[in-house]
Amino acid sequence: MPFPLNDRLGRTHRSLRISIIDKCDLRCTYCMPEDQRFLQREELMTREEIATITRLFVQRYGITKVRLTGGEPLVRPDAVGIVRDLSGLGVSLGLTTNALSLHKHLDALIEAGLRSINISLDTFDAERFKQIARRDGFGTVWANIRSAMSRGLRVKVNMVVMRGVNDDEILRFMELTREHPVHVRFIEFMPFAGNHWGRDRVYTFAEMLGHIGSVHSFEKLNDDPHSTAKAYRVPGWPGTFAVISTVTEPFCGDCDRIRLTAEGRMRNCLFAREETDLLSALRRGEDIAPLIEANVIAKHAMLGGLPQFRPERQEEVLHDLSARPMVSIGG
Repeated sequence: MPFPLNDRLGRTHRSLRISIIDKCDLRCTYCMPEDQRFLQREELMTREEIATITRLFVQRYGITKVRLTGGEPLVRPDAVGIVRDLSGLGVSLGLTTNALSLHKHLDALIEAGLRSINISLDTFDAERFKQIARRDGFGTVWANIRSAMSRGLRVKVNMVVMRGVNDDEILRFMELTREHPVHVRFIEFMPFAGNHWGRDRVYTFAEMLGHIGSVHSFEKLNDDPHSTAKAYRVPGWPGTFAVISTVTEPFCGDCDRIRLTAEGRMRNCLFAREETDLLSALRRGEDIAPLIEANVIAKHAMLGGLPQFRPERQEEVLHDLSARPMVSIGG
C-alpha cells in the first residue's frame, strides 16, 4: 500500500509535474529572460533517472497524475521514450507543449501512450504571436492543435491573459469551446523572475468572468477537489473553459501538486524558493525517500511563503521571488 505524501497541514499530494528540459524553441516574454542560461546535458536527469524517480513517487507515495513539461519537452530528443516509460506506470499521464513541433512527434506520442495534452497559446493574431514568442509560428501551432483534436487527444489550451497585451482575445478563445470539444484555460498573469510582472498587468478572474458573461450565459461545473482551475461551460457547447486565479483567488489550500525540475530538484510549490536536490543523492546511490518526505513536510500554507499578491505589496512580492524564471521551473 503506497504511503501518502502529506504535508504539515494534512494536504495529500497526488500530482507530479516533471520538467524534462529547460530549453524552449520559443522565447516567450513572460517566461524566458533574454539572458537565460540553459543547463548542460550532463546536468539534466537522464531518461532512466526520470523513470526511476517517477516510479518511486508512484509506487511508494501513491502519485496518480504525472505531467511532463519544460521548457519545451519536445525539444528533448528522447521525449517520446520518456512518455513510453511513464505510460506503463498506471498513472494519468499528460504533456504540456507549445505545439510548435508537435507534428513531428504526434503519431509517436500517441503510440507511446499519451492521451492528454496541454497546449500553450496566448493569441490568435500571427503578428502578436511573434511579439510574445519572439519568433513566427502561429500557423504551425494552430494546425497542430487541430491535428491533436482530430486524433482524439484530450486537449487543453492554456492562455495567459495579460492586460493590454491579449485580454481583447478572450471571446475569440471562448469560440474554441463552441466549435470543438476542447478545454480552454484562462490563466492570470503570475510573477516569476524576469517576466516584468506588475499587479496592474493582471487581468483578474472576476474581470474574465464579467467579460465572458456580458456576451455568453454560462454554468459552473463541478471541480475536482484538488483542481487549480475553476471550470465552466456555455450550455450546449461541446467544449468547456476555466480560470486559474493564482493571483487574485489562490487555491493553495487544496493544491496537491509537487514539481521536479529538469536537473532533479524537487519543489513543493510553483512559487517555492527552497528546493531539494534529489538527483545528486540518487547518483550517489543514496535513498532519496527521506529527502522527498522532508520537502513535502516543509511546504508553506500558501504561495510558497510569499505574501498575498496585493497591489500595495507588489515590491515585496517581486523582491521575494525565486531566482528561477518560469522556463526553468516547468509549467
